[in-house]
Amino acid sequence: MAQVDDDTGLPASLATAWGLRERPSKGPKPGLSLDRIVDQAVELAAAEGIDAVSMGRVAKGLGVATMSLYRYVGAKDELYVLMQEAVYPVPSGPWDPATGWRAGLARWAAEQRRIFQQNLWLLRIPISGPPVSPKSVVWMERGLAVLADTGLSEGEKISVIMLVSGFVRQEALLMSDVAAAMADTGLPPDAVMRRYARGLRVLTDPERHPAMTRFLDSGAMDQADEPDAEFDFGLACVLDGVAALIERQSRP
Repeated sequence: MAQVDDDTGLPASLATAWGLRERPSKGPKPGLSLDRIVDQAVELAAAEGIDAVSMGRVAKGLGVATMSLYRYVGAKDELYVLMQEAVYPVPSGPWDPATGWRAGLARWAAEQRRIFQQNLWLLRIPISGPPVSPKSVVWMERGLAVLADTGLSEGEKISVIMLVSGFVRQEALLMSDVAAAMADTGLPPDAVMRRYARGLRVLTDPERHPAMTRFLDSGAMDQADEPDAEFDFGLACVLDGVAALIERQSRP
């Protein structure tokens, strides 16, 4: 089984990712390595989804026995972290303080969203703990740096980062599910929305559902939103809340 690093408490594979341990030079089969294991797992997730990733499937794809993988990776949750590390780029930078915290945090959020959109399987990985891989810590560092001159406490800064990243993840997950559902109908998005609106008009009435009736009568559901509309609206609301917090904390 994979070992745990004594100094950090990290699994050996993550300690290796940080450069704290040497990579095993010889595997149970020539050519087997931690990088190959992770690459095979990412390829499998991209093709079939995260549920398809198991130690057995990865080993089969590499042509090795399942137990041989445990010399490099201790468990599937550990493999998930390494897979995220493999596909996540380092955030763009350096951030220019002259642009202001809001623009910096908006860019930080938009970059994360693009990564999710390019790797939808990431959204299905359960969150099992705080960020511990090298790139995830860099992302956290970059987000905290954007808030450096806001006057927020360090605890408030990390709470803001969690709030924004949580919004990004949830919006990307929701929009990917909606897009998949629309694609399954075989209809254009506008047609799907009009059909949904027609159905709601049959199921509701002004007496029992006055608010819904006003909404349907407004025509808001007669066409689909632009792809980024919900993200831009939601992020603006979140950042408005952060701005209010910063203003409140700056008062004497």
